Amino acid sequence: MVSEEKEKYSANSLVRGLEIIKLFNEEQSSLSLSEIAKQLGVSRTVPYRLLFTLQNMGYLSQDENTKHYKLSPKVLELGFSYLNSLKFPEIAQPYMEKLRDEIGASCHLSILDGQEVVYVGSAPVRGVSAINVNIGMRLPAHATANGKLLLAYQSKESLRQMFHVSNLTPYTDKTLITPSEFQQQLETIRQKGYSMTSGEFHPGIRSVAAPIFDRTGEILAALNVVATESAYQEDFMDKISLPKVLEVSHLLSNYMGYSGGIPKAFNKKDV
Repeated sequence: MVSEEKEKYSANSLVRGLEIIKLFNEEQSSLSLSEIAKQLGVSRTVPYRLLFTLQNMGYLSQDENTKHYKLSPKVLELGFSYLNSLKFPEIAQPYMEKLRDEIGASCHLSILDGQEVVYVGSAPVRGVSAINVNIGMRLPAHATANGKLLLAYQSKESLRQMFHVSNLTPYTDKTLITPSEFQQQLETIRQKGYSMTSGEFHPGIRSVAAPIFDRTGEILAALNVVATESAYQEDFMDKISLPKVLEVSHLLSNYMGYSGGIPKAFNKKDV
């Protein structure tokens, strides 16, 4: 009787939609309509409308050539539940606060959502040098150190789709807006293992960011330090912030199960 009552209130479309999202994983990052129908054990007509809806809502994207579907960055909105289940922002918070206290500058944690970074953690400094960042705040990825870092670890195909029809908006005269140069900069960032910006989103603001990886080696989030040029020494980012940010990002990556090596710039002699 209880099971019949539960079944009465079950929303089949919602169940099917969630089942489709759960099909995508590390082993099968993209799926065709036929593959999805087969794995659900239904005809092709059943998931077709659901796939259209999920794509229309921005949770799935479809390759124009292969017609395969894959999860889009917007799933990260649902991924807040994933982060909360890991309590990752809470895990990172004391590390950020310790880093802030050691270097005297604001530290933040962010993830990528499309062409924007979303802040999920923050340990700000107080006083005139403080730069306000609220949890949930969004900034353009192409003009921020943490955004460029997160973009640098995306696939070339994802980047092509992301910026193919979108212009790189200039926020200052230092914002890099030439697509070819931007792509080259992302490759350099990936090779170095960190990102650094100066006045690209807002004049007088400098930032450095380092990646936090999960156990599979995929980038999970970006840890960054941000400071005003006027309140800190000229070599503050290079000599003080960068080694510390890389150290903490490596510790957090290890905590998340990542067993990869330490980026070259982690060694102070390399920076």
